[in-house]
Amino acid sequence: MVSPLVQDVSFTVGAGETVVILGRSGSGKTTTLKLINRLLEPTAGDVLIAGERTAAVEPTRLRRRIGYVIQEVGLFPHFTVAENVGLVPRLEGWLAERIAARVRDLLGLVGLDPDTFVARYPHQLSGGQRQRVGVARALAADPPLLLLDEPFGALDPITRVELQREFRGLEGRLGKGMVFVTHDVREGLLLGTRIGLMHGGRLVFLGTPEEFGKADHPEAVAFMRAADPGPAARG
Repeated sequence: MVSPLVQDVSFTVGAGETVVILGRSGSGKTTTLKLINRLLEPTAGDVLIAGERTAAVEPTRLRRRIGYVIQEVGLFPHFTVAENVGLVPRLEGWLAERIAARVRDLLGLVGLDPDTFVARYPHQLSGGQRQRVGVARALAADPPLLLLDEPFGALDPITRVELQREFRGLEGRLGKGMVFVTHDVREGLLLGTRIGLMHGGRLVFLGTPEEFGKADHPEAVAFMRAADPGPAARG
């Protein structure tokens, strides 16, 4: 009998809320994320978005309603920034003028000057700029739900902190439900409205960052120690 990758995982995400899924490598974080947009199919239970079972929605249509940001961004190298950001609206049949206006608005939202960046290609961007474009692309069709799988994990520490702060400022303004996967507890505590802790394929804790800091589950305690190793480790 094959053991399930995840089990007993249940949580809700409201508009304007960011649920951070925290856990070690192999704990089931990314698997949980992929179950939401049907990159993986659950063998039991249901995933609902706006009250509708995702299993009842054609996968391509479903994924166009969900923004998805990954660590390596996944921009199309032969598309300009404008073409990358406008991809889903174009597939949805938006008029060209509406797409162009949306691209400019979103680039400004993520801190990129539209006049400077619309015609550039991914290879002409820094890692942080590519990640900003990835966030803009995920938001392009105004989806109600945004999934982020360790989006800042491949960046240098300074750029990562800058983008974390910028993303925190965006959260409330966007008003979207977000599920943010990370193994970085400090990132989770900064960005999460609630923290969900995965361990061994199970969701072993779900609560606010403040509650997480006081949790007595051994895995939560281990993560908090990693966040602040104490004076001995700092020398």
